[in-house]
Parts: sequence; structure tokens; C-alpha cells
Amino acid sequence: MLKTTLGITRAAAHTSTLFGRLSSISRDNTVCFNAAVVSRRGDSPFTVIPSARVPISLRSRLDLTVAPPTESRATPNFADVVQSVFASDGPLANAMPDFEPRAGQVEMAVAVARVFEEGGVLLAEAGTGTGKTLAYLVPAILSRERVLISTGTKNLQEQIFFKDIPALRDALDVPFTATYMKGRANYLCLHRLDQLSEGAGPAMHDVFLPIIREWSTRTETGDRAELEDLPEDVAFWSEVSATAETCLGTECPRYDDCFVTRMRQRAAASDVVIVNHHLLCADAAVRQNAFGEVIPACSRAILDEAHQLEDVATQYFGYSISTYRLEELAHDVERLVAVGGFEDANVRAEIERAVERLRDHAKSFFTELAFAHRGEDSGKGRGPVRFKNDERMRASVESLGQTREAAAHLTGALDVLQATLALVRLKPDPTNEENAGDGDEQREALARRAGEIRDDLRFMLRAGDDQYVYFVEFRGRALRHAQGAPSLSRGGIFLRASPIDVSAIVREVLFDRMRTTVLTSATLAVDGTFEYIRARLGIRGAAEVRLPSEFDFARQALLYLPPRMPDPRSDAFALAAGREVIEILKRTRGRAFVLFTSYATMRAVQALAEMAVDYPIFAQGAAPRSQLLNQFRATPHSVLFATSSFWQGVDVVGEALSCVIVDKLPFASPGDPVTAARIEAIRARGGDPFAEYQVPLAILALQQGLGRLIRHRRDRGVLAVLDPRLRTKGYGRRFVASLPPAPVVHDLSHIAAFFSD
Repeated sequence: MLKTTLGITRAAAHTSTLFGRLSSISRDNTVCFNAAVVSRRGDSPFTVIPSARVPISLRSRLDLTVAPPTESRATPNFADVVQSVFASDGPLANAMPDFEPRAGQVEMAVAVARVFEEGGVLLAEAGTGTGKTLAYLVPAILSRERVLISTGTKNLQEQIFFKDIPALRDALDVPFTATYMKGRANYLCLHRLDQLSEGAGPAMHDVFLPIIREWSTRTETGDRAELEDLPEDVAFWSEVSATAETCLGTECPRYDDCFVTRMRQRAAASDVVIVNHHLLCADAAVRQNAFGEVIPACSRAILDEAHQLEDVATQYFGYSISTYRLEELAHDVERLVAVGGFEDANVRAEIERAVERLRDHAKSFFTELAFAHRGEDSGKGRGPVRFKNDERMRASVESLGQTREAAAHLTGALDVLQATLALVRLKPDPTNEENAGDGDEQREALARRAGEIRDDLRFMLRAGDDQYVYFVEFRGRALRHAQGAPSLSRGGIFLRASPIDVSAIVREVLFDRMRTTVLTSATLAVDGTFEYIRARLGIRGAAEVRLPSEFDFARQALLYLPPRMPDPRSDAFALAAGREVIEILKRTRGRAFVLFTSYATMRAVQALAEMAVDYPIFAQGAAPRSQLLNQFRATPHSVLFATSSFWQGVDVVGEALSCVIVDKLPFASPGDPVTAARIEAIRARGGDPFAEYQVPLAILALQQGLGRLIRHRRDRGVLAVLDPRLRTKGYGRRFVASLPPAPVVHDLSHIAAFFSD
């Protein structure tokens, strides 16, 4: 054996021993090895980097043991190295008091390690309790390459960064860096704050301005989450937050201090970059903009909660104009006028007229758009028009044609605003020569925005691309018609064009750009295969692994299916569901999520329950989501009534949540424009949209909803599905086969007995 002292590269810049066979020694004193770098923590060795050739420089010192070429020594492969980390006497067991080896976790970690070595795509369904987060983080960290990790929910993103990453840093004793990235709107824009401080518009008088100005001098990240007392829905934040549309990039006077710039720089220097699917898709959608992208280039990606990816991609890879987008443009132009120092009063007046014209024609256009896609009409005349909250209505060439005149006026107003901004010049500020061109950069950016909105509007009004579905979305409270124009209370109108099939888009912007992609979730397979997710996301070749839940559902849970229930589409269903919910809650003593597929049924059942049970009841819509969850956790025996947003990404560990009740099978409404377009597309190619699309989508949603209950080995509780179609319809067998393997009961007495044990 030959022993020498050499240095190592950044990849293993800590006390290590390298075993392997000598390959060559170059003239620059670099040793190339067929080897693996092994780090020691206590008496437990584990490999950091398996590599065919490892260059070792002489910059730092390291004890290195070299096996002569004549001596045979096996080189550990990456999968074996990763597996050893999860051993009962491995680094995780030594550093984490609650760690216990799990076969499913090891199998998944090994599968991730192999796809990191070989490249390609891995589909990994990991049932609850598997420990999938550590299963992919360990190989990601030990790969010593930059890895992008994207989650479907903010909760998981925070868990990875604030809990799992620190724990693994201690356990693995491997130097690595990680960055937690959010969307731009979460960060303070110092330049926009400076403008307000200089007296730009009415927002300068907002009560939150002094608070945010003081915070800006001491925050390291500019992340609004640090402002715990700032309400979630405070309108003022939009006055000072960063956005891709208002970003001036390197031309911004605060570019070097910019919190988004710093975030991007931290991410570019990090080994693990943690984002969410919304940022991932938004970033991919704006990569043609030099200042839009924030995520650094990566060749390895892990997408957790991957079942959400199609919906998020549909949202971001389309077109949209709205009352909000146009008002923000008008507001930002006015803000520039307030601080821009336009020397010529005639120029100021011309810009102000252009903004006023834009607002007038935008109001007229969206009024016509509302009438052309009306929900409940009080009569044939133009009386009050009311829409449900968050209603989406299909648009067509014919319906959009009814807005032709108003749309022409709006596109003309955008043309005028763009031209006006392009032609004028701002008065230079002699006291600030360094930022003399700042105002002109903003002016040019606003002109570009006006042109982009005009182009998007024209594309959607043609409605000529059959790869997109066109629809109008109404958000917020009821839309009221007042004095010939819609008056919105915390709401807005959107004209959208969304891709019907995102598979080609996702494949192009994600899978084809990555050497390795791991897609994982607790709910990824349907009917025991990954065919559904493969088809929806355009995945061709992929390795697969399915891991059952580590929980003992036979002991920990009970599945209650009522013996008799009316058809869920009938008027009698809400009353029958209310009776069942009341009887279940009495036996569980509250401590339940009651999840609905519609607000109407939720409100009807809530009204019945509030009269019949004494437990505290919280309902979605009464407070922000995070506040409702905190109230539920803090209030003994409470009950939460909620709809779709609480079906996933919500964790309540322990007895506080001992029951999850689902009213109906969560089929996507066939009246929803995107769902309807996808059904039509499948039918047009000769497929069966109900079996191929609607049932699989509902199965995954039901699994997510019921998955809220058992989150730990000590959790116990009752799952209840009130929809009789589980037993009366042939497709019900597909749903039943997907449910957790808990004992099925049809008598309420079994629920009481379960909790008395």
C-alpha cells in the first residue's frame, strides 16, 4: 500500500479518506483515481462521492491511501453509499434520536441514487410515513452537484429548508449550502420603496409605509414573511413588492442591494435550491426575459408533490389579462409621473389623458366581457348580473365577438399609451447623476408592458389556436352592475387562454433540459400503475418505484361508508350528509376535518351542524387559511369545514385531528372550461375521458383528502366517505382499491367502539 498526503477539491473539502485504484498522475500533480471519497463521523464511514475519476489538487492536505494497480479493491457505487447512510448504525441513526430504518425509505433512496448515476426520469410513489423527503435529500446532497428541489406547497418547502436540511447538515457532516426561493412578490423592492419615500402617490401616506421602511434597513432577505404583523391580504404590499413586470434588471439603481438579486446570487452558489412548483413554472415561462428568471441553471431536479404539476403548469403557460393587470399598469404610469419630473406640463397632461382613456376603455371592455359571459341573468335587459365566487365560463369566437367594439377601443388605448411613453423623455435630475437614466428605463419598461398586454389581448380575442381553451374568470364577491360598469369588491375579471395539454410544454421546459428528474408524491399511481401521470406530463421512458405506507391502517384507522345515502346530485343529499356528519362528530367528539367539493353543500351542512353539536366550528372563508389552521390546532375538539384548498398540503399531527369526512367523490366539474376542453380532446382522439381522465384525477384528489388523517405512527382516526357511488357504481371499485387498507364499517357504533378502545 502506498500512503501519501495530498489535497482535495471543493467536492470533498473536509477530513476524508479516499480508497480506490490509482489511474494516473498528471504533470500538474493532480492524481486521478477510480475511487470514492469517504468521510468519517465517529466510527461510521460513508461515501460522499462515487466517481470514475476524482481529480485531487495539492491546495490542501489530506491523508490518502492508494491501492496499487495490481491489488484488487471493489469501488462502492453511489447506491450502496446512499444505502449505508440509512443503516441502523449509520450517520442518520447516530445523529437523529427518532430515526429508525424503514425499508421503503431505503428502497426509494437507492432508486434516486441510481437515477442520479444513470440519468433519466424516476417516478416514485411513496406512501405516507415512508420518509420520502430524506430519501431524496440524502442522495441529492451526496451527489455534490447542484440539485433543484420543487414542492407543491409552501409548508413542505419550509419543512425541507428549516427542518430537514439542518438535520442532514449535522448528520452527514458534509459541507453544503442550500437556498430557499420564493416568488418575486414575496420580496421587498427597494427601488419601489424609494419612490414612495420620495412622495409618489397616495400610498406614501399608508400606515404600513413607516413599518416597512424601518424593516428594510435591517432585513437580510426582504422576505415579507419576516413581518409577522403584516396582514396576509394587505393591499399596500403590492405597492412595494418585486414583480417581473416592474423589474429594471441591471439598470435599476438598487440592483446591487436588490433582495431578488441577492436571492439569485445565493441560489447560484448553492448546492441545494428549494423552490415551489409555482415559481418553477413561472420562471420557465419568463426565461426569454433577461430579468425574469431567478432560478439558476440545474441539471438535476426533484419534484415533490408532483401530482400538482399539471394544474400549476396549466396556470403559468398560458395568457391572461385582467382588471388587476390593467389597473396596475395605469397605477405604475401615474406613479412614474408623480416622481418622474416630466418638465413639460403638456407631456404630463398627455400621459394623464392616456391613462384616463385606458381606464375608461378597460372598464367598458370588462363590462362587455361580463355581459357576454353572464352567469345568472335577472332578465333579458341589462339588469344586475351576478356571478358565483371564482366562477369560470367558457369563451368562444362568438362570445368574444360581442366585445369587439370595446376591445378595439381598449387595444387602441394601449397603443396610444405605449406610443406616448415611447416618445417622451424625462427631465434629468441634476442632484442625482448616478441614477440619471433611471426614469427613462422605467418609462421604456412601462411602454413594453402596454404593448405586451395589447398583444396578449389580441391573441385571446382571436381565439384561433385550438391548443388553448379560452375562458373568463370572475374572482371575489358577487359582481354587481352599477351605473353601466362592474363594481368589484375584492374581486376581478380575467380573460384567459390556457393550454389544453401541457405534456409537450412540461417535457420541453423541464424534462428535456434535465439530466435527472425525480417525480414523487404519496399519490402518483392510479390502478397500480403510473400510466395516468405519464400521459398527463408527457413522460416517455422512466424508472418506477411504488412504496406502500409505513402506517398500520388496520390498527390505526377505520373507514366508514354509510349504508344508505341519496344520490349526491339530488337535493336530498345535503340534508342526509348533514345528519351523517352530526352523528359522526358526536362519536369523534369533534376533532375533525369535514371536506366538501362545493361551497353550497358546505354551507348547508355547516348550518345543520352548528345547531346540533356543541364543538367549535371553523369554516373556510371566515379567516385566512393559515389562521384557520392555527385556530383549529389550538382549540380542543374543534371542527373545520373546508373545500378544495384544504384537501392537500395540510398537516395536523396528534389527537387534534381524529376524523376526516369527505362528502362526495371529488370529480372535477365537467362545466369547468379547462376540464371540459380536456374531456373533448380525449373524446376527439377516440378515448374514454371518464375512465382515462376524470376518474383518475378524482382518485388522486380523494387520496390526498383522506391522507390528511394519519401523519404519524401514533395517530389514530376515522375516515368517512359519504358518497354512495363507491358501492353503487362500477367505477366505485377503482376508488375503493385506492383507499387506505383500513377496516371498512357501515354502522356508526363501530366508530364509537374504535375511540373507546
